[in-house]
Amino acid sequence: MLMSMKKILIVDDEANMRLVLKTMLKKEGYDVATAENGLEALNVLKEGDIAAVVTDLRMPGLDGMGLLERAAEEHPSIPVIMITAHGTVATAVDAMKKGAFDYITKPFEQEELKRVVRKALHTSALNEEEFMAGPGDMDRHGIVGTSGPMLDIYETIRKVAPTMTTVLLTGETGTGKDLIAHAIHRNSPRRDNPFIRINCAAIAENLVESELFGYEKGAFTGAAVKKPGRFELAHKGTLFLDEVGEIPRDMQVKLLRVLQDHEFERVGGLKTIKVDVRLVTATNRNLLQDVKEGRFREDLFYRLNVFPIRLPPLRERKEDILPLAEYFLDRFNRKLERSVVHIAPEVRDFFVSYDWPGNVRELEHLMERLVLMAGGDTIDADSLPPEMKMPPVTPQEKAEKPFREFIKSQTEDVEKRMIVRVLEECGGNVTRAAQQLGLSRKGLQLKMIKYNLRK
Repeated sequence: MLMSMKKILIVDDEANMRLVLKTMLKKEGYDVATAENGLEALNVLKEGDIAAVVTDLRMPGLDGMGLLERAAEEHPSIPVIMITAHGTVATAVDAMKKGAFDYITKPFEQEELKRVVRKALHTSALNEEEFMAGPGDMDRHGIVGTSGPMLDIYETIRKVAPTMTTVLLTGETGTGKDLIAHAIHRNSPRRDNPFIRINCAAIAENLVESELFGYEKGAFTGAAVKKPGRFELAHKGTLFLDEVGEIPRDMQVKLLRVLQDHEFERVGGLKTIKVDVRLVTATNRNLLQDVKEGRFREDLFYRLNVFPIRLPPLRERKEDILPLAEYFLDRFNRKLERSVVHIAPEVRDFFVSYDWPGNVRELEHLMERLVLMAGGDTIDADSLPPEMKMPPVTPQEKAEKPFREFIKSQTEDVEKRMIVRVLEECGGNVTRAAQQLGLSRKGLQLKMIKYNLRK
């Protein structure tokens, strides 16, 4: 998504501050909405399309903390950034423990705000909600499902969650690593303490240290006040390092030290801070291969890989595909205020036979599009993307046909079936069918000759 398509909601009871922030962010290419207080902001959020919220902490009526709590409940995928005065930094830190993405203090540098907004949007894009399907008596907030691989995952969570053991989650993008990390925390003795998440791929290399360990006032340009890092915020709770394979090699040494000694110093600080943190990490990379190629420290790998959990791709748990589709159908009916209640049997067959290279995230995005495009109360096969309606490739076909030839034949098959369907809908009227297909009349006639469709 282009930056210009991102809409930021600014919430502040001071008109001048709203104007300053709006002007600043518009110059960066963002679309900007504003609200005077938390209640007005909630109404704007209901309208949709908000990518991030920048809110003042102290406001009449519903303040920033109240807005955070409502937004976390009703719009959990939207990052909330707090703006606070020096005297309320402790409250802002508390807000981060309750789910705020980050905070900045007044007076702030424009570059600092821009950096935090960019980071929030990047993290949000990398961490769009992922859902899986499963049963069980554990706290599974958003995780449902009955397939064999998922039942194994649930049993693994039950065993490891009550311990302090470091967990490494591996699997393809979109398989639900973030949800599993949350499940481990919620089913642990630390459930009432902070769950702090950081996406290592969303942070500039030169900012990783200050994000993890915090910094003292004056440690670098723009460090107007001291700021705790993610380790400090996660004290007595769980720290989830997503995309841990992206941490720069020089920072891996410092991370290793924290894991070994449970202590660190803030950037620019001398005081040693001790922490009690349960670490969960995740990656879609092959870290062992990175170790062999010198990109990841071997000692750190074995520190993180104490209890590995591999999350299966969606194609390995096909029993969960239709329950997930129904889940998303209900979710997007409510979100988009639609009333699509059926998924056609043919669509269900295509869903089960498709390989889902983008995993649960791909299914989620497709269901949103299908609900939005549905003309009636049923999702039918006409709305599906062409690649989904291609028959699955058999091992024999792979061996017999060169790749390009196979793709060409499958594309032609889809094209032929589409032309036949549109011609039938148009009663054989070639001119109308060509218009619907976006072809010239002669272009359609040539394709009809090619596929032997002329009567």
